[in-house]
Amino acid sequence: MFRLWGKAFKDTRLIKDMVVEDTDPDTTRTKKIFSAVEKICVAFDLSVPLWLDSNINDVRYHRKTRFTGDNFIDSLDMDYLEIEIIEE
Repeated sequence: MFRLWGKAFKDTRLIKDMVVEDTDPDTTRTKKIFSAVEKICVAFDLSVPLWLDSNINDVRYHRKTRFTGDNFIDSLDMDYLEIEIIEE
C-alpha cells in the first residue's frame, strides 16, 4: 500500500493535512505521487504545483519535499505545502 501525507503550513503551524492511499499494484511510484498530490491540491483548493529539480531530488532521496510560493502559479494563503511518503 502506498500512502502520502500532505500538510499545509502557515506561520510554522499546521493548518491542514490529509493522507492519500493508493492500493493499485500496477501503478508506478511516480504516477502514485502525482495522483496523490493532485488529490491533495483539490482538497486544499490549490493549483497543482510545478515540480522543480530540487523537489524531485528531495522525494527521491528523502521521501518528502516542500512546495513554496515559487512552485505555484497562483498566490498562496499559506507558507508552504509539504508532502511525505509515509508507506510504500
